[in-house]
Amino acid sequence: MVRQGSGGSTGAAEGRGLRLGGGAIAALIGVGLLVVFMFQNTERITLDFLFWSFTWPLWLFTLVTALIGAMVWFGLGVVRRHRRRTARRADRRD
Repeated sequence: MVRQGSGGSTGAAEGRGLRLGGGAIAALIGVGLLVVFMFQNTERITLDFLFWSFTWPLWLFTLVTALIGAMVWFGLGVVRRHRRRTARRADRRD
C-alpha cells in the first residue's frame, strides 16, 4: 500500500507554480512588439499586386502578414514532425 504524506513536498514540480519556457517567453515578447508596432503605424497604405490594388491600414496589413507567417511556420513544424515520426517508424521496422 502506498502512503502519501501530507507534510513535505516530494514531487519535483510541486510548489513551483506556473513556469514559462524560453519559447513561450520569446513568443510573448514578439507579440508585444507586434502590438506596439501596430499601434504606432496606423496610416493607410495602397498595395498593388498584379492587377489588384488595395487600400488598407498598415496595422491590418501587418497583422495579416504576421498571421500568414505564423501559419507557414506552424505548417513547416507539422511537416517536420511528421517526417521524423515516419522515419522513426521505418527504423523500428528494420
